[in-house]
Amino acid sequence: MSTRPQMNSREEALILELFDVLLGSEDLSEAFQRARQPLSRLLPSDAMALCVSTLNPSAPYDWLLVNAPSSFFAQYAEVAGDDFVRQSVMRGPNRVMRDSEMLPRQALKRSKLYQYCRKTGMPAEYAMAVMLDVNQDWHGGLTLYRDGRRPFSDRERALLQWLTPRLAKTVRDRRFLSEQTSRGHLLDALFEHQGAECVVLIPPTRVILRTPGAMALLKDWFAPSEFGPMDLPQVLVEQLSMLSRQDALETSHWDVWERERPGLDRFLNVVFVPLPSESGPRQWALVLKEIPYSMPLPPAWRSLLTKGEAEVASGVLQGWENQTIAEHRRSATGTVKKQLNSIFDKLGVHSRAALMYRAALMLRTTRS
Repeated sequence: MSTRPQMNSREEALILELFDVLLGSEDLSEAFQRARQPLSRLLPSDAMALCVSTLNPSAPYDWLLVNAPSSFFAQYAEVAGDDFVRQSVMRGPNRVMRDSEMLPRQALKRSKLYQYCRKTGMPAEYAMAVMLDVNQDWHGGLTLYRDGRRPFSDRERALLQWLTPRLAKTVRDRRFLSEQTSRGHLLDALFEHQGAECVVLIPPTRVILRTPGAMALLKDWFAPSEFGPMDLPQVLVEQLSMLSRQDALETSHWDVWERERPGLDRFLNVVFVPLPSESGPRQWALVLKEIPYSMPLPPAWRSLLTKGEAEVASGVLQGWENQTIAEHRRSATGTVKKQLNSIFDKLGVHSRAALMYRAALMLRTTRS
C-alpha cells in the first residue's frame, strides 16, 4: 500500500467527494461517470479514459469512462498492438507510470500510437496510466492525457498511486455486483451466485439474510467451538470488524479469506463485499465458496506466462507442493519458488489459494 501523500484542504474535500460517488452506485459505469468531475479536478487532464477487459491480451476493452475525441476510438483497434501505454502498464499491475517511464521522448513521438493521436485530435503529448488489477479474471486501465507543455508531476503520480488500490477495489466490487444484478435485484443475484452461499449482515451483530445452504457450509468447515455472535465463525466476525473500520475504499489481501484442511481436495474461499449504501449503516455480503484443488490451467494464462511458469502453475492447480512440482519437472525447488513468485506478480495474486480462486473464476466464465 502506498503512503498517503500530504494533501491540502481542497484535495481532501475532492477525495471525500470522489469516494462518496464511487461508493454510491451499484453500476460500475455510472460510478466512474459520476467520479469524472472530482477526479479531473484532483488530477487535471485534457482527456481521460477508463476501460475493463479480461486478462486475455487479445480481448476487447469495454470503455466505461471516456473524455476524449470519438475519432480516437473509431479505428483504435488498428493501433492497439502498438499501444505502448497499454503494453507498459500490463507489465506492472497497480503501478502508476508516466510516459517518460514507458518510452524515450523521441521514440514516443515516432510511435504509431502518437502519430494516430495527432491525426485524430487526441491530446496525448503526455500520459499517466495504471492497470487496475482486481484479483479476478479481468482488469481495468485508467489513462490520463495532456497536451502542451504540462508533463505529469511526481506529486500527481504519487497521488494517483495512492488512489490506485481504491479505484481497483471499486472496479472489482462494482464489476462483481454489476454482473450479478443483470439478472435481477442485487441481493437475489448474490444469493443465486453460481456454486456459492451468501450471508448479508450489518457489523458487528446483525445478520440480514442467509442463503439456505450457508449454515451447513460453515458447519462443514468450522468446529462448534469456533462459532461466535450471529452464528458465524469468530474469525470471520473479527475479519469483518477490521474491514468495516477501514477506509471504505481501502484494499487489502484481507478482504479475501481462505481456509484449507489437510486431506481434502478443496478449500473454503470467503470474499467480503461491501454493498452500496445511500444512507444508514453499511451492509456487507460474505460470499462463501468451496474451490477444488485440481483444475486445468486457464487457456488465457498461457499467453501471460512462460512455458516453465505455466508448468508450475499447472502443478499448483493440481494441489501439488513445490517439492512435488520440482520432482515432476526435474528442477530445483528453488527454481519452482522463483517461478511461483513470478506467476504471483504477473497474475496479481498473493497466495496459492488466491491463484486457484482466480483459475476457478476464469474457467467458470469460459464454460458459461
